Amino acid sequence: MQKIQNQVDNFDKNNKEKVNKILKKNKNHITHEIINYIDSMTNNNEQGQKELLNFLKEKLIIDKKNASLLDGLIFTKLKKQKTKKINIELNQLFPNGIVQFANSLKIDYQPLQTLLLNQNFQDADKLTQQYLCQLTQLEQEKQRKWLYFTDIQLIPSEDLLTLDLLWQIYSYGKFGFSIQRKIWLTNNYNWDIFLNKIGWVQNEINKRYPQEFTWTIEAPKGHLPLFNQLRGIQVLSYLFKHIAWK
Repeated sequence: MQKIQNQVDNFDKNNKEKVNKILKKNKNHITHEIINYIDSMTNNNEQGQKELLNFLKEKLIIDKKNASLLDGLIFTKLKKQKTKKINIELNQLFPNGIVQFANSLKIDYQPLQTLLLNQNFQDADKLTQQYLCQLTQLEQEKQRKWLYFTDIQLIPSEDLLTLDLLWQIYSYGKFGFSIQRKIWLTNNYNWDIFLNKIGWVQNEINKRYPQEFTWTIEAPKGHLPLFNQLRGIQVLSYLFKHIAWK
């Protein structure tokens, strides 16, 4: 009996070491290979789900490290599983999601985290626009529901980076302002190429809001958030030049 238990313990130890070795090399770069690996660990595999949950627990709760894109992928995949025991523990450990907010932030971003972890991207997009308007008008009594390019410099860097992190974490690194900015930069600041790549135009015509946009994870990389899409590119241009990205 003791021999069997030792074999089980050795298997658990070796499996944990394997999981940690693979996952720790892929913190902020989500490849098809790592997605397939996570799928193999979660789909109809309670032991694999347990190992991944332990990985999140050790990193985010015990070691108190910041959440990465990989953690978001694991968390989202585990949330979709129907293993009751795993779901209960997951909800106990991370009832509000895996991103912890600094006390210095100007706004409580938990409502956005909840929408994003449930992949309710359309409502998350609307809320993001509201937050950005709030951030630029914190000292004003009457608030506008849109932004001017001159407003962008008023957005606190910490809050902007937090909004961006939330979008990245819960989209496997597909969505977010920094993702859009990277696409813009790698295409030599060419707005026509950029708008086509992120799927905001079709046949050189701006898509109509909201019905012609894609509100799922299958959208093109950089498709969301829309960020003032209906008001042209000047505001977006200033956002991409914000000091937060320096």
